[in-house]
Amino acid sequence: MNKLEQIKSVQNWLPFDKILDKGIIKMKDSSYIKIMSISPINYVLKSSLEKEAILNSYKNVFKSCNFNLQIFIQSQKEDLSNHINKIKEKNLYPEISEKYIKYINNFIKSKKSSNKKFYLIIKSSHLEENEAVKIQNLENNYFKLKDLFSRCGNLVSEITEDKKIIEILHSLFNFDKT
Repeated sequence: MNKLEQIKSVQNWLPFDKILDKGIIKMKDSSYIKIMSISPINYVLKSSLEKEAILNSYKNVFKSCNFNLQIFIQSQKEDLSNHINKIKEKNLYPEISEKYIKYINNFIKSKKSSNKKFYLIIKSSHLEENEAVKIQNLENNYFKLKDLFSRCGNLVSEITEDKKIIEILHSLFNFDKT
């Protein structure tokens, strides 16, 4: 099997057809998806009353969704090497600095240091026949979710750059288990 045949076989296996304008992805099954980024709130720091209001807002979000929605959380190990290097450079209190660096390294080894990114993936319905209608409904669902999640205190961003979309799709299929 030559290299071109291998590439074609992988391309045939992937469920994506192409990336369209405004970050909309056409799937091989003629449906469409859109990926949005969510910057979460720090729930732990909220008061009991605020927590209850936030949970009620989230209930309203999911009650209002009459379309396919997937939550994708991407967790990456945090790179703290720059932080460690700055501590080594300053070296104000060598004994304390050494203990702190040891603590950070143990923290990293125990996998407690990670950066999480949150995404929502919305999918068009198969009920519509017309491509323009599917795309318009997908856009409407995006704005609906953006509004609802904003009411919960989250910052919602539309992902439209092909490079970023490809990076997210790649991470869906090629994750590191370490």
